[in-house]
Amino acid sequence: MLRSKKRWKVEGKGHSLEQQFVTELKISPLVANLLLNRGIASVEEARNFLYIEKSEFHDPFMLKGMREATERIHQAIETNEKILIFGDYDADGVSSTAVMVHTLKRLGANFDFYIPNRFTEGYGPNEPALRKAKEEGYTLVVTVDTGISAVHEANVAKEIGLDFIVTDHHEPPPILPDALTIVNPKQHDCYYPFKGLAGVGVAFKLSHALLGQAPEDLLDIAVIGTIADLVPLVDENRLIAKKGIKALEKTNRPGLQALKKITGIDDKELNADHVGFSIGPRINAAGRLASATPAVELLICEDKTTAEQLASEIDEQNKARQGIVNEITEEAVAMVEEHYASIEDHKVLIVANEGWNAGVIGIVASRLVERYYRPTIVMTIDKEKGLAKGSARSIEGFDMFKNLSECRDILPHFGGHPMAAGLTMKVEDVDLLRMRLNSIAGEVLTEADYIPITKVDLEVSLPEVTLKVIEEMSLLAPFGVSNPTPKVMVDGVSLAQMKRIGSEETHLKMLLEQNGNTIDCVGFHFGYLYQDISMAAKISAVGTLSINEWNGHCKPQMMLEDVAVNEWQLFDCRGSKSMSKFRHLPAEKVVCVYFDEATLGLYNIEDQYTCVHVPFESELPSLELTGKYLFFLDLPYEKRQIEMLFKREQKPERIYPMFYHSENHFFTTIPSRDHFKWFYAFLTKRQTFDLTKHGEQLAKHKGWSKDTIDFMVKVFFELEFVTIKNGLISLSTSIEKKDLQHSKTYKRKQEQASLENDLYYSSYNELKQWFEHIFSENLVT
Repeated sequence: MLRSKKRWKVEGKGHSLEQQFVTELKISPLVANLLLNRGIASVEEARNFLYIEKSEFHDPFMLKGMREATERIHQAIETNEKILIFGDYDADGVSSTAVMVHTLKRLGANFDFYIPNRFTEGYGPNEPALRKAKEEGYTLVVTVDTGISAVHEANVAKEIGLDFIVTDHHEPPPILPDALTIVNPKQHDCYYPFKGLAGVGVAFKLSHALLGQAPEDLLDIAVIGTIADLVPLVDENRLIAKKGIKALEKTNRPGLQALKKITGIDDKELNADHVGFSIGPRINAAGRLASATPAVELLICEDKTTAEQLASEIDEQNKARQGIVNEITEEAVAMVEEHYASIEDHKVLIVANEGWNAGVIGIVASRLVERYYRPTIVMTIDKEKGLAKGSARSIEGFDMFKNLSECRDILPHFGGHPMAAGLTMKVEDVDLLRMRLNSIAGEVLTEADYIPITKVDLEVSLPEVTLKVIEEMSLLAPFGVSNPTPKVMVDGVSLAQMKRIGSEETHLKMLLEQNGNTIDCVGFHFGYLYQDISMAAKISAVGTLSINEWNGHCKPQMMLEDVAVNEWQLFDCRGSKSMSKFRHLPAEKVVCVYFDEATLGLYNIEDQYTCVHVPFESELPSLELTGKYLFFLDLPYEKRQIEMLFKREQKPERIYPMFYHSENHFFTTIPSRDHFKWFYAFLTKRQTFDLTKHGEQLAKHKGWSKDTIDFMVKVFFELEFVTIKNGLISLSTSIEKKDLQHSKTYKRKQEQASLENDLYYSSYNELKQWFEHIFSENLVT
């Protein structure tokens, strides 16, 4: 066996609407099932999903508070009031701010923008910044991607005569800010048809309302926050993403052109991954390490030289950010290993340390979730203020925002989503939060919830995977949250080829075969599995499908994400006399069985593995084989010795037969009955025979080996046909007729020859069938 890294949750296929989708949309059954598994329930809905770019944007005035917001902003523009756009320091907040800058500039407004410093001001609007804005003559503040929790700040704004408009997309708290108006589709009494907009999506809708038409020329900016903030890429977000990626590909903005060039994607056909893994992290990096203002300036600048300078600065910040993340991650992992020795006893991980960079602790939390698969909060401590600031990341089944809400009494500031949140609290309450969240997790999470899940869209057969189908699947792009890149599973396929690739052989390439159909399967960083998969095994694999283009030729390929072997495996290492090449195996799973006491000394492994001697005629020692890797160091004397190992209905995951033996019984002549008949007649005639003096001479005369003579003498002795004294063989005076099978030596010789044939000289398939027969005889399942 080979266990998969994660639990595979495989969606079904064969829906009742499958054929209707195939017929009316002219798509393959595979793509039809992908749509149905995404909850698309009608042909019309499927058509809108596949061809979303033909759809219209929703009416922005369906958003609660939008009319009041636009009226107040237009009023401020008409009267030349100073407007302050108050943004956030992440990619969503930066792109939201940039969208509003371009919009207000187009409208001729008197405005500026402000992004708080993560380290000195923290998240969201704050009282000092608002009071300063008032002092500088601003009369209207419009938040983007922030403000829904700014209850105190809204009261301050009201007190000092500063109109305060909130546009946000985060979960609304029980008590909302007393703002002039709030635009947030998640408000319980907002009936906007789509609740999942990013902060930049809400800003885009505000721009739409202010301009009187959807500002599609701003989609190259709006797409950045939409993808980077991991909102569901469905409905209007899908429209923003689909059109936005195309707009970004062709953008004329100097800042975006410079950013694309420095990330090496300026000449590529773009997809969501380019935004999510190349552009988004660099926009985020500015606000993570210092001020996010340069990131906004990059998105709004009109000068090529300035744009290139800003892009280079942000790229350097991103490299520095990566180094800091790695350093803090190492420290956090060491802390977990030290303080959470038995990880199973801790349902939620909370680690905190003084001096950790608050801008990257969210990334570190994600790394810890990947490693330990537990809801995790990473906090940085400010000893002078007595505060801990944290970022939380969760796992499926644990709603982080909801569960943090149960601890509001010790969380003066927090906000977020089910899978991620940010918070600030007193250092003295961290242990109490840890205790409470662990208690909640103990009630809502099961043991299975702590095993990572891979959601698999479909099980497919290799004949279904064609170039046409893979091209068709691209209609579902752009991929992201709620519309992930389709994962497929192939089950019980054969291996036609397998090899390690890459300069350091760290990757794995397999050729999968099923019913005459083959597909290349490439697993980056899976090279270590080369020694854990038998070429004869039937494997199951999960991955994504793509097209491999090489020298003008195109063929389907699968990019491996996980693999499993759901049957016991046989690794043929017969003839090997060393265990050195098996050092990669976990020692606690290895059980080495030997039958001859002298064998163990040949391997020198007593201190490394569990080594068990199975004697010839004694009771088997207590032995647990289920789930183990079983090595047979030498050949048994009898088949029953191996049968005994499996009598207890135990089945190892793997068997490694080495079967060392010093004597070849199969290729040594076993005397026939005619041999014995002649030798008996010879002894009858002679009555006595000096084996020591004349044994070699007799063997030479008959063309036999001396071993053959010795063997027959031993058989006769066991049958009590002869007596032996000092090498002198004498025929017994009283002989009872017995079959040769009554001799243990004769019987063992036959058994040894048969075992050598079955176990050592057989083919791989014959050996595997031999073990399968043993298992079935013992009713092992």
